[in-house]
Amino acid sequence: MTSVFVLITLTTAVVTAAIAVADLIPARFVLANSAEVGVPRSWLPGLAALKLAGAAGLVAGLLGPRALGIAAATGLVLFFVGAVITHLRARVLYNLAFPGAYLALSAATLALMVAR
Repeated sequence: MTSVFVLITLTTAVVTAAIAVADLIPARFVLANSAEVGVPRSWLPGLAALKLAGAAGLVAGLLGPRALGIAAATGLVLFFVGAVITHLRARVLYNLAFPGAYLALSAATLALMVAR
């Protein structure tokens, strides 16, 4: 296991868990952004649970079965593809870099998990 692989995977897990916590609170910026892109406030706990499951699965994939990490990374990639699409459909482009960055981290983690 290389240091880069561990660093990227843990970074992805930490930032994904952090944004999930912001969803659960819910933070003001989360409420404003979700309203702007048309995501109902009632969806936030479920979306947060998906993100937390993905983050936990990444960590579990580091410690245990590789397939679990691959499944978690795949789920996060799909989740953040959906987030990017949601932003594009709503034409909310000024903050597209945020879901795009989460998508890039998740995709990098998936690529490294598969290559491991």
